[in-house]
Amino acid sequence: MKEGQKLWTRNELILTINLYYKLPFGRLHRLNPEVIHLANLIGRTPDAVAYKLVNFASLDPSLKARGIKGASNTSKLDVEIWNEFFNNLNVLAFESEKLLANAEDISIEQLNHIPEFQSIKEGKTREQLVEVRVNQSFFRKSILASYNNTCCITGIQQPELLIAGHIKPWSVDKENRLNPQNGIAINALHDKAFENGLLTITTDFKIKISPTLFKQKKSKSIEDYFLKLDNQDIILPTKFLPDIEFLKYHNEVCFKQ
Repeated sequence: MKEGQKLWTRNELILTINLYYKLPFGRLHRLNPEVIHLANLIGRTPDAVAYKLVNFASLDPSLKARGIKGASNTSKLDVEIWNEFFNNLNVLAFESEKLLANAEDISIEQLNHIPEFQSIKEGKTREQLVEVRVNQSFFRKSILASYNNTCCITGIQQPELLIAGHIKPWSVDKENRLNPQNGIAINALHDKAFENGLLTITTDFKIKISPTLFKQKKSKSIEDYFLKLDNQDIILPTKFLPDIEFLKYHNEVCFKQ
């Protein structure tokens, strides 16, 4: 360590990895306003924060699989924090959002745009409901960032029209509810078709349309919005590629043959 430098703390790294999940791969640089903002919050330089973001990129398994390398001299603590966060997202995503809210000096509800009236509903405790909302918001941000706000089926780039869909359903796999490799950015129409097994994504990342739709009396809308897509490649994310095992599950269990 150079003279005058200070060691990174666990909380600083947790906040930085939180930002890593929310940024598109091409925006992990010192000129990004979000990088500058986090640097100001934690008393670091934008260069230092950007460097840590690239360190985390070097540990991202989906980037490694594509042959993309980040920094080559990650610290032992960087590796520890990455593994802790990546393997325990259900806890650490919420913890990181609480840390961020504290650093911003606002409530976690304000940070995640959760109306106060939603905090008490259906007999759930306030903390439980807020945690669910925060985790849903974190998952959506991480998925849209991974896909550069682009629908993987159509290429639509309007965030308001996009859903962070789960490959292996939320209700089936509690442990991977927040795993970005269990998510796709998809428009509402095709998300509904994916959810109901009328469309799937193969393990080689191609769109497959259910025979159920091919067997129907053809209409122009079904032809245009579904049948023409069969066997086309999806638009891949720049990080957090869909996990092959999750895709296999959807192909074999959810898809209507």
